[in-house]
Amino acid sequence: MVPYAKRMEKMAFTANVVKGLFGSMTNPDIISFSGGSPAREALPVDTIRQLADEVLRTDTRGVEALQYGPIEGIRDLREVVVRELLAPKGIDCGVDNVIIITGGLEGINLACQAYIDPGDVILVEAPTFVQSVEIFDMFEARCVGVAMDDNGLIPEDLERKIRQCHPKMIYVIPTFQNPSGRTLSLERRKAVAELAAKYDVLVLEDDPYRDIRYSGEDLPPIKHFDTTGHVVMAGSFSKIFSPGSRLGYVVADTETIQHLVDVKSATNSHTSMLPQILCAEFFKRGCYPAHHQMICDLYRRRRDVMLQSIDRYFPAGTKHSNPDGGLFTWVELPGGIDTSALLQESSTDPAVNVAFVAGEGFFSDRDGQGKNCMRMSFGNTPEDLIEEGVRRLGGLICSKLNK
Repeated sequence: MVPYAKRMEKMAFTANVVKGLFGSMTNPDIISFSGGSPAREALPVDTIRQLADEVLRTDTRGVEALQYGPIEGIRDLREVVVRELLAPKGIDCGVDNVIIITGGLEGINLACQAYIDPGDVILVEAPTFVQSVEIFDMFEARCVGVAMDDNGLIPEDLERKIRQCHPKMIYVIPTFQNPSGRTLSLERRKAVAELAAKYDVLVLEDDPYRDIRYSGEDLPPIKHFDTTGHVVMAGSFSKIFSPGSRLGYVVADTETIQHLVDVKSATNSHTSMLPQILCAEFFKRGCYPAHHQMICDLYRRRRDVMLQSIDRYFPAGTKHSNPDGGLFTWVELPGGIDTSALLQESSTDPAVNVAFVAGEGFFSDRDGQGKNCMRMSFGNTPEDLIEEGVRRLGGLICSKLNK
């Protein structure tokens, strides 16, 4: 048998966590709080069908949509990113600072291809997005966790780890963080940019949830405070347009963008043309503002039901984050309950049939942190099922604590 590359063994743990994350999302018998999928109501099916009918004509953009395209992405979608997604957030850049990618994850992958050698250290939040760690494992990097509190990444621990580990990259999800739902404070965003410049470390700012804020004060991205070109920002259309379209973007200085264009050329030539054109037309024709308001209102209601239900049905001593946006809350259970074992029972017991994501897999140091924690997503579950699922799960947890 031909041996597999060493990277396959290194990424085996995180790959299994990711498989488990997606496994319950398609089971109709389970109330799933596991995936980060948008609500089905948040997918603009009728609008996209109409746009596709207009676009796929030889006298409009049909030939362009079905042909090869520019590596960096079509110009009008990059203009949409600059004008409607970046400028309102305080990022002043041009289309030459933007590349369109195949989903937000490709931005992480391209950055690793451009910057990461085997053995390089990447500092990540503890906890962090497990699929990103899967990518870092694939590139044979060493991930080191940095402590968080309710205001996000702790700058003092970040600087301490920079001095100790000499990282190549800092990976951070500053807004409605996955998995915790926390948001990095304004002062800490400035601090991250300053530390990156001081120690010559790349910051990979992953911000796919930024545009679904439905309460609290809007904050500028870390990239807004970048004066030295050390911050590369990755965004996504998955949560505000369609995850199935596999569209995202990267914002960086022109030299970095050119390297990312070269890497993308060697990876997949360019992002699919038809989704790019449909997304560009969706924004250019003014469809986004009303759609954006609708999804924010929807997720606010679902967040409120989930948090209220946790407070009502989970045992005393339970802690949870209070996100101002995004799709997740992070729950810490009392009594030393192992959420990996709890998940196995809750997702197979027909009296419960509830899934979530156990917390331990989100900690890159794999030292036992998060064993009593869970990530719960409220985005793709109707309010009545959110309450019912939390009620069932809370009953199971309480029964274990009462034994």
